[in-house]
Amino acid sequence: MSSNKKILIIDDEKINIMALAHFLTPQYEILIAKNGELGLKAAEKHIPDLILLDIIMPEMDGYEVLKKLKESDVTKNIPVIFISGLANTGENNEKDNLQGAVDYISKPFDKDIVKDKINSFFNL
Repeated sequence: MSSNKKILIIDDEKINIMALAHFLTPQYEILIAKNGELGLKAAEKHIPDLILLDIIMPEMDGYEVLKKLKESDVTKNIPVIFISGLANTGENNEKDNLQGAVDYISKPFDKDIVKDKINSFFNL
């Protein structure tokens, strides 16, 4: 049963993409990108309802991806939830909020927490 909501997962770790896609696929249409550049292109092309974005990635980190998303008229209103192994305290949390992420999920992530945050975001 799909809600017809599209979620774009941008993460350089295949295991994270596979895990997230596995437990979100029954409820959402899942799009994936393995780096920031591909994520930006996918966001512009498919206009997802939500983006799950890793912070630590080679070449272009999640902060840079979020900045570019917010600079584009096409993608600036797409909500982003950071998913990262960085501690969700102090400087990192403040930086996330300043850059416009709507939430933060710590790795290793718990599938129930991920589902709850996404479902509450979509008010399901």
